[in-house]
Amino acid sequence: MMLGFLRRVSLTQWILIAMVVGTIIGYLAPESAQQLKPLSTIFLRMIKSLIAPLIFGTLVVGIAGHGDDMKRVGRLALKSLIYFEVVTTLALFIGLAAVNITKPGIGVGLAAPVKDGQELATKTQTLDDFLKHIVPDSVVRAAVDNEVLQIVFWSILFGVALTQVKGKPRETMLHTLESLTEVMFKFTGFVMKYAPVGIGAAIAVTVGHSGMQVLINLAKLILTLYGALVVFMLVVLLPVALITRIPLRKFARAVKEPAMIAFSTTSSEAALPKAMLAMQSIGVPKRIVAFVMPTGYSFNLDGTTLYLAVASVFAAQAAGIELTLAQQLVMMLTLMLTSKGVAAVPRASLVILAGTLATFGLPLEAVAVILGVDELMDMARTTVNLVGNCLASCVMARWEGEFDDNATGEIVNDPNSVRREPMASA
Repeated sequence: MMLGFLRRVSLTQWILIAMVVGTIIGYLAPESAQQLKPLSTIFLRMIKSLIAPLIFGTLVVGIAGHGDDMKRVGRLALKSLIYFEVVTTLALFIGLAAVNITKPGIGVGLAAPVKDGQELATKTQTLDDFLKHIVPDSVVRAAVDNEVLQIVFWSILFGVALTQVKGKPRETMLHTLESLTEVMFKFTGFVMKYAPVGIGAAIAVTVGHSGMQVLINLAKLILTLYGALVVFMLVVLLPVALITRIPLRKFARAVKEPAMIAFSTTSSEAALPKAMLAMQSIGVPKRIVAFVMPTGYSFNLDGTTLYLAVASVFAAQAAGIELTLAQQLVMMLTLMLTSKGVAAVPRASLVILAGTLATFGLPLEAVAVILGVDELMDMARTTVNLVGNCLASCVMARWEGEFDDNATGEIVNDPNSVRREPMASA
């Protein structure tokens, strides 16, 4: 009877149980909780090992599988980039408004050492660096380092080149890559069975490291960010979903588990394979999922861009520096450029933040102060990143006239049962 009950518990329920258990362990035994970190590291490494082959296989098939119709691919790319820029700009301004209304930095002392902030500042990249960074000098190294944007760039070129190949070689390559994606989706299914263990351990380590009192230390900053993210979802994402006629209940059910993974691991990459499956299950074609979601991890990080707006002005407020509206707008423009290509992994946004503070002569001590509560804020912004990219794939599918309203959206956990599109003939 007990075995039957355990089998009826869904993956979502197991993850929730693991999060509660992890929180209790982290609170009651913080030192012991740190010993669980290898369990969460194993989960993240398994997930990250999926990223390169999954993106490469799905993206190349998505491009080359349409034959010589490169106008179709170009149209999707243009629409996606315009949408990304509009939405992330709105996120920046919502964050800017929120931090100016609540003023969470007023009264915060900057007594923390600057060492951590200085180290992060040295890693920031200029616009020239970003443009050069898009192109990998070695696709193998890009895969090893999980450089998503480089993998996307190389995969797009490979897919375009494959469209120029005729006959059996092209057909063989397409079928090979289709087989690769099928295997990787099954691989994802195996990895997800371990998700409750990895996620529970990640929560335990986070709570054990920061402690519950961290909610009190900089509660105003945390609440400002969370409130701004909620406003963003209600004022921007919800109207977009309604205007483009996205079935909200179906979308919410599909995005639930990937969002929980993103929230608990603070890594958009950890949720990518599951999210791609989920969006296909509710009617988004594979070619659109394969292009929009990986590209969105570099150009559509809604939660991260909003966070950067809040954190940068917070730093000025904490140092007692008055920034004019014009100065804040210039800072937002800088963030809009430098945040493109930020890695969808934990703490990467701190690199952008530190570089921006250094550029505008703001104290890097603020980075060290924020580090204490960044894990809590990272959970929320990463979740919004994930939801925003999932919605973007649905919006693009609707704009392309390819959203399948008849898809059930019920089969999300079983990668073997996710709807597959027939491969285009060579």
